[in-house]
Amino acid sequence: MAVQWLLVCHGLVTLLVVISFLCGQWPIFQGTFIERIHYFIAFGLYDYFRRIVGYVCGSRGTDAVLSIENYCCDRPNPILQIIYLAIIGATYYIIVKTSFMYIPGYYLSEIHRYTSLLAVAVGILLFLLASFSDPGTVNAENVSLYLSAYPYDNMIYSEKECSTCKILKPARSKHCSVCNRCVARFDHHCGWMNNCIGERNTRYFIAFLLWHFLLCIYGTVAIGLILAGQVKEFKVIYILKVYYGIENSFWSLAPHVVQWLLASYNNQILLMVFLAIVSLLLSGFFGYHAHLCLTNTTTNETFKWEEYVSWQTKVHEAKASDAALDASISGLSKERKPPVSKWKAFFRRSRLEDVQIVKDNFYDKGPFQNLHEIVFPLSTRPPFSQAKSKLG
Repeated sequence: MAVQWLLVCHGLVTLLVVISFLCGQWPIFQGTFIERIHYFIAFGLYDYFRRIVGYVCGSRGTDAVLSIENYCCDRPNPILQIIYLAIIGATYYIIVKTSFMYIPGYYLSEIHRYTSLLAVAVGILLFLLASFSDPGTVNAENVSLYLSAYPYDNMIYSEKECSTCKILKPARSKHCSVCNRCVARFDHHCGWMNNCIGERNTRYFIAFLLWHFLLCIYGTVAIGLILAGQVKEFKVIYILKVYYGIENSFWSLAPHVVQWLLASYNNQILLMVFLAIVSLLLSGFFGYHAHLCLTNTTTNETFKWEEYVSWQTKVHEAKASDAALDASISGLSKERKPPVSKWKAFFRRSRLEDVQIVKDNFYDKGPFQNLHEIVFPLSTRPPFSQAKSKLG
C-alpha cells in the first residue's frame, strides 16, 4: 500500500511542478505559492547554479555558463525540437510496449492500434509545418504588401523604421531578436518550434495545440478503457462484493478497485495521469491562443496594450491631478466658502476615480472574419481596404 501512496504523491508533486513552471505567470496565479514556485524554478535555480559555478570554477566557469545560456536562449537551436520528438516517441513506445497487448479488449477494437499511430503521425506533421514554415518574414521586397495589409492604428502601432533591418516596420510586425528578422503579425518566438509564430504559420501552431490536446485526451480515454476492460475481464467488482463483502456502491468499491489497479497496472496509470496532466496544460494554451485568434490579437499585442493602457492611465491621472490642484489654488483666491462636512469630503469621489482607459482593437473585425484571416493569411490575398474613420 505504501508504494501506491508513493505513486499518488509523486503524481501530485509532478502536477504541481509542471503547472507552476508552465503556468505560474498567468494572472490567476499572481500572489500565490504557484507563482513563487515558478519564479524559483525559472530564475532562482539558475541563479543559484551560476553562483555556485562561479564560486567553484571562477570566471571561466561563469563565462562557460553564459555561453551555453546564449546558445540555448538567445540563438536558434533545435534542442527543444529534439526534446519534443523524444517525448512523443518515448511515450508512444511505452504505450505500445505496455498497453497494446490488451488491444483488442473488452471496450477497444483492434483498429486503435492503427488509429493511434495515425494520430501521432498527424501531430508530428503539424509540428514540422509549424517549425519549418515561413512565419511571414518581412523584407525589402514584400514590405509594401504587409504595409497595405495591416494599416497603422496610431495607438500601439505607428509608422517607424526597424533599426536592424532598415525597412519601414508594418503594423503588427516585430523584429525577433532570436531569429534576427522582422515577422508580420508577430505573436511570439516559440522555442519548441525553433521558429517565430507569425502571420503565415499561426494556423499550424493553433492546429498543433488543438491536435495534441485531443491526442492526449484520446490516449487518456483509451488507457482508461483498457483498465476498465481488465477490471471487467477479471471480475474484480464481482469478487469484491461476493468474496470480500464490499458494499455495492461506488464509494465503497472505488478505493479497492484503484488499489488493485495500482498494484497490477501502475505503468498504465502513470501514463494515463501524465497524458491527463499534459492535456490540461494544452487546453489552457489552446484556449488562450484561440481567444487571441477570435479577437484578432497577438501575444505581443497583449503586452503592448498593457503598456499603452498603463501609460494612458498615468497621463490622464496626471491631468486630473493638475486640474484638481488648479481648482484648489483658484478656490483659495476666491471668497471663502462655508467649510465642507468632513463626512462629505471623505465620501466624495476623487477625479482620479473617473479615469478609465478602454482598449480599442482596430484590427478586430468579428470572430468569423478574424478566424478567416488566421486560416487564410492577409498577405496571400489582396489587401483589405476597409479602414475605420478614427484612423483618418
